[in-house]
Amino acid sequence: MTDSTRPHRFATQAIHAGASPDPATGARVQPIYFTNGFVFDSTEQAADIFAVRKTGYSYSRGSNPTVAALERRVAALEGAKAAIAVASGQSAVLLVLMTLLRSGDAYVASPRLFGGSLGLMRRLDGRYDLRPRFAKGMTPEDFEAAITPECRAIVCESIVNPCGYVTDLEGVAAVARRHGLPLVVDNTLASPALIRPIEHGADIVVHSTSKFLGGSGQTIGGVICDAGSFDWVKAGGYDLINGPWPDYDGLVIPERFPETPFAVACRLFGLRDLGPGLSPMNAFLTLTGIETLPLRMERHCANAKAVAAFLKDHPKVAWVSYPGLPGQTGEENARRYTPQGPGSIFTVALKGGEPAALAFIAGLELVSHLVNIGEIKSLAIHPATTTHRQLPDSEKAAAFVGPETVRLSIGLENAEDLIADIAQALDRVD
Repeated sequence: MTDSTRPHRFATQAIHAGASPDPATGARVQPIYFTNGFVFDSTEQAADIFAVRKTGYSYSRGSNPTVAALERRVAALEGAKAAIAVASGQSAVLLVLMTLLRSGDAYVASPRLFGGSLGLMRRLDGRYDLRPRFAKGMTPEDFEAAITPECRAIVCESIVNPCGYVTDLEGVAAVARRHGLPLVVDNTLASPALIRPIEHGADIVVHSTSKFLGGSGQTIGGVICDAGSFDWVKAGGYDLINGPWPDYDGLVIPERFPETPFAVACRLFGLRDLGPGLSPMNAFLTLTGIETLPLRMERHCANAKAVAAFLKDHPKVAWVSYPGLPGQTGEENARRYTPQGPGSIFTVALKGGEPAALAFIAGLELVSHLVNIGEIKSLAIHPATTTHRQLPDSEKAAAFVGPETVRLSIGLENAEDLIADIAQALDRVD
């Protein structure tokens, strides 16, 4: 006999959470609802949905049944109360920042972040006065030292893109709680298969679903997860969450949606006003990808460790940033937070500098020269001239993306074949 009251384990949730057989047809696979709008039962129902007095489908930009299934699945995997799916990971970061902040507000940001996030933060600072205050280092004390009275959140990545450093989430979460700030964690590189940030104190989790969640490099998408853990009313401020919405008959979100006010604010402001809705086809493909997430992450981690170990001992390699290897920077955090392995993204520096790094990438045959990460196929890129090109040289060095550095995203191929390809590419480097 089984205990039907016990929550399903992770692998089962990855396959089943958020979706069920279609009641109209019996279809076992989640249907793709390719439609702009949905017929209302009555004029009263239409008015109630638009006034947020009742929930329901009206227009696919704000909600769609296929997209809703993805939202429920990712929320279940992350242990969140609700999730909002959007058009890209970049959109997810944008909506979080713009929902939390108004002009003149600040937030503490990790000094190591994906280049696209850094570029967005600087643009929002220059044009809209949303001010990032970058911590000087990665310790909880560094984050705490950067807090000022204007700060409204703390933002970090669980596993840093691209160096693979694993953040001390519980330490940073303790800082956030002491100062009454929500902790926002980008969990893209870990996926909930390796780290569930909410279990370590995060209040908001974001993903680029284009990476490990989808897995096959077919789609663009993002998701925002609301843990339902932060007391927005007690914290005060956050006018989009706590203040009345005149265009919704004076709606005060925490009064009507006390468990998920942040998610509701993101949907109303982000999807209804700004509009970066997710295509139902992309939601369907991501749902399909998530079904194999636990199996894929196990292989990703095993392959990455094997490749990183080979590179670490190669005479043409200056250093490798993978914290899953003994003696590497961040090894203790990696062992604590990612016992299955710290993902499959890391950087490697060539002793020959930028010419060697570029020659190495050009010499790869099995590994693709491609800007994405987290795919089934192994990928390589030169961050200093692509994803992180906008950073000053000092910040590139701090982020482990100097001119001598290559970012690798290790896929699911046979590890021996990957090592052989990397070895022959290194042989071509002077």
